Amino acid sequence: QGNAYYTNVPGQDRLKARLPLFNTKGKRPSPTEAALRPTAASRRARAYEPMIASASRQFAVDPDIVRAVIKAESNYDARAVSPKGAQGLMQLMPKTARELGVSDPFDPVANIHGGVNYLSQLLGSLNGNLPLALAAYNAGLSRVVGRYEIPAIEETRRYVERVLDYYTSLKGRDEI
Repeated sequence: QGNAYYTNVPGQDRLKARLPLFNTKGKRPSPTEAALRPTAASRRARAYEPMIASASRQFAVDPDIVRAVIKAESNYDARAVSPKGAQGLMQLMPKTARELGVSDPFDPVANIHGGVNYLSQLLGSLNGNLPLALAAYNAGLSRVVGRYEIPAIEETRRYVERVLDYYTSLKGRDEI
């Protein structure tokens, strides 16, 4: 009749469940919300909060955007290196890091300040359009400026969607 019964006694045709089965709002978490649950990465993230707050204030960028970019780029691994050579928390390319004055891209303070500075510049160049700024952060400004749209690069489109999903989830965490 559609009734579900839960038990802590395992047995044949019984599944072991860990409670709560649903989040506090009574709905299953989205994959993005699940990705933002406390993990080793979120414990590392707490250590970077003062740096994120400082850079966000200095460059006038929403700290939740910064958190979403770091989550998508490196999952809070300050030693991360991408297959294309991007480095650190905000995955700065070596040339971009040099242009931003970041001498050690693996230094979390320098990397976050450099990355937030770059993101702020992109937002300024693209009239505050966050999806376009994220696309430029991922694919390069030259691929966005000419057409003023997210380039038809599947990796970039997925990246923008993922960062915006993280951003939305981070914004939603403060709601009652």
